[in-house]
Amino acid sequence: MFKKLFSASVLIAFTSVAWSQDIAPDELVRKSTSEVLAMLKADKELAAGDPAKVDKLANEKILPYFNFQRMTQLAVGRPWREASDQQKTALIEEFRKLLVRTYSSSLSQFRNQTIDVRPLKLAVTDTEVVVKTVILQSGAAAIPIDYSMEKTREGWKVFDVLIDGVSLVTNYRSSFATEIKNTGIDGLVKSLSDRNAKNVARK
Repeated sequence: MFKKLFSASVLIAFTSVAWSQDIAPDELVRKSTSEVLAMLKADKELAAGDPAKVDKLANEKILPYFNFQRMTQLAVGRPWREASDQQKTALIEEFRKLLVRTYSSSLSQFRNQTIDVRPLKLAVTDTEVVVKTVILQSGAAAIPIDYSMEKTREGWKVFDVLIDGVSLVTNYRSSFATEIKNTGIDGLVKSLSDRNAKNVARK
């Protein structure tokens, strides 16, 4: 459930709006929200989770605005420091693929939800912020979604997502830690690779 909510919320909140360091993070989320909602309403195949269209949307309009290196580092935790450069590269790539596949399975869950982006108090010196949003859905409780974002040379990027107070990277850290303890870094890479291969076959 956590992964489905995460995926749907991310897809709604980040698209091809022109990302710039001159635009506040909350405004970026607010502007992109209306664009994604329009895309989902206009394209039934996309809303139904068409694999090709979802992959295209994710790779071109969403994933460039996530710091996958930092997300992977946070999810792996302390063992990250012991990993070789090759292992780190493999972990980032497999984690990225895993999230892309998760997006695909989540789009079909989206119906007529709307997102309320809360105003952000941003200081000129801020390099990390949390953009707070709430998913509003008819007949169900609102779901708070917080985006942890950092200012980089390429603009503001997401490095964690909290759904109802639960961190994405923390959610993965527990399972990653177990895998690393049992089979090492290479074992985690293989486990992620196998999961991604199964997802492709299922697709």
